[in-house]
Amino acid sequence: MLSASVHRIKVVNDVSDLVSILRAVDSPVKLKLVQRLGESWLTGEDIEREFGQEGLKALSFFEKLRLIDTRWVAREGRKQPEKSYHFYYSTINVNTTSPLAEVSEVLAIAMMSPREYAKIEQKIYDAVGPEGRFFSDVAEELGMSPTRLKGLVKRSEKLEYRGHRIERFQADASA
Repeated sequence: MLSASVHRIKVVNDVSDLVSILRAVDSPVKLKLVQRLGESWLTGEDIEREFGQEGLKALSFFEKLRLIDTRWVAREGRKQPEKSYHFYYSTINVNTTSPLAEVSEVLAIAMMSPREYAKIEQKIYDAVGPEGRFFSDVAEELGMSPTRLKGLVKRSEKLEYRGHRIERFQADASA
């Protein structure tokens, strides 16, 4: 029999992964939502009721980062089961060694103002196009180091990695 709580560890081996971890809690709503999803399973309806549209947007971001687990739950008085969410990890282990320049760049990306970041994100979004492109081609075209591009994409709510490609993020339609 499985225990009620499973202890899962998120291991951060790539310095650029720090961007997504830091951005997952960069607002009071995201921080509170992470805490609530760590305590219990919540449906999209629960999240919208408690956190509004900003909570649903954060939930989509967490899905993109693969930080949440999902399961279907039946609720009394409902004909269809509902998708519910829970924070997937209970512990984060940062295990990386990087040159100071890369760490500095990653932290600067995480702390960048939303306005400044939006301009850079749009350039990447346009370069990727609707079909997506290979990571190295985008880095070369935009004149960015691999670490910088990885950090920028990991911060994005509009872009994601799929294998060796960068693609425009499509939120799960069943959410």
